[in-house]
Amino acid sequence: MKLADLVKKIDFLLVQGNLDVEISDIFYDSRKCTNHSVFVCLKGYEADGHKFINSAVDKGAVALVVSDKVQVKKDVTVIRVKNTREALAFMSAEFFGNPALQLKTVAITGTKGKTTVSCMIRTVLQKAGIKTGLIGTLGVIIDDEVTKTINTTPESYEIQRFLRKMVDSGCECAVMEASSQGLKWHRMDGFVFDYGVFTNLSVDHIGGNEHKDMQEYLECKSLLFKKCKVGIVNIDDKNYRKILKNHTCSIETYGFSHDADIVAFNEKLISKSCYIGIHFETKGKINLNIDVDIPGKFSIYNALAALSVCRHFKLPKAAIIKGLNEVKVKGRIESVPVPGNFTLLIDYAHNALSMKNILTTLREYRPNRLITLFGAGGNRPKIRRYEMGEVSGRLSDLSVVTADNSRDEDVMDIISDIEVGLRKTRGKFIVIPDRKEAIRYCISIAKDNDIIVLAGKGHEDYQEINGKRIHFDEREVVTDILKELSEVR
Repeated sequence: MKLADLVKKIDFLLVQGNLDVEISDIFYDSRKCTNHSVFVCLKGYEADGHKFINSAVDKGAVALVVSDKVQVKKDVTVIRVKNTREALAFMSAEFFGNPALQLKTVAITGTKGKTTVSCMIRTVLQKAGIKTGLIGTLGVIIDDEVTKTINTTPESYEIQRFLRKMVDSGCECAVMEASSQGLKWHRMDGFVFDYGVFTNLSVDHIGGNEHKDMQEYLECKSLLFKKCKVGIVNIDDKNYRKILKNHTCSIETYGFSHDADIVAFNEKLISKSCYIGIHFETKGKINLNIDVDIPGKFSIYNALAALSVCRHFKLPKAAIIKGLNEVKVKGRIESVPVPGNFTLLIDYAHNALSMKNILTTLREYRPNRLITLFGAGGNRPKIRRYEMGEVSGRLSDLSVVTADNSRDEDVMDIISDIEVGLRKTRGKFIVIPDRKEAIRYCISIAKDNDIIVLAGKGHEDYQEINGKRIHFDEREVVTDILKELSEVR
């Protein structure tokens, strides 16, 4: 493409060169530049692309997009913009032919629930025959192909590349998680979403390289509702009005409040072998009776968010009901089939708050015993380990302490820290450092109506030990253990 075509939707100053230059690709990593490419200088917390313009030119870049003054040889075109991240988003959309215009696009933002809601929407639409791609924590999912990504919301170039792949694969819809960082860094610029969803807001991602305070965190979340056509929000969240400040979209609401456009009521717990879920009904813009195979009241909110989107696709009510009942979200209170009358769950809970939430929720189902297997991450604050130990000790009938991602630390040192918290409670616990053996132990002692939670790994399929990632998928581990136990019997 001509550079002029790539930059036609952004404000810029042509510093030198001309816009008639042919561009083969766009890069924001100077090491990847190729002949006839354009290099966009991004500024981050750790690196500034402006420092690498000579490297980019040496590798073949014929144009630079900058926000600072730079000096480079005269045969290189330089254009200056106010924000290079925003420019990258719009340029990438043009480069890939504006694929979002050929899709129905949905973005979900919020502190909790983004992954679950996105999976729910995709499951419902897929089962109704609407091919849907997904971008988020679980990676990029198109058909049965999963491409892992570093960030929940990838860089804008990657988003546009994946949207193009979705279109070329026959997708009609794209669903993605909109992280606060993704919104803050303009990764989702370059197009307008058809639907934007807000789940909830709580204290998270404050400090360090993320957000300086809660106000900035909230403001970043709110950006979604300036870049979507229809905003769908949880009216029960106390921050929902702040999230909608200066919004430019039409608004729909969901929740238990009678003021919501879709109201949930008559909620009931469902508990049976290998199925711990919740039932509820809705009224308002759509009337349904729904069962969800994921426990907890928060599952109702997630399902409400999903059906609030899916109803716009004019699906049969039966398709929505069936999809929500069958949805499985990898690593999010994920039920794993086991023989016997007990329940085995895999969940990503890896800090005290998330553990408290899931264990409190599961307590409501009155299990015979609640057994929690968990470890803690190495190279992380020790206080997290104390807190996790104390939470599990207070809420579990038995804590099985084991390895997680110990990274560069000795796993026994991490376990000793967890024990500090456990000993502040009267909770029973056992230490089994090898995670596979710990899982084997939990399965071997399972009794009728027990609930076993394998906490911490969730969707991850590895353990990080001594700087190396070793393949470790708990679903595979459980399958192997069940096979070994059946052979012994």
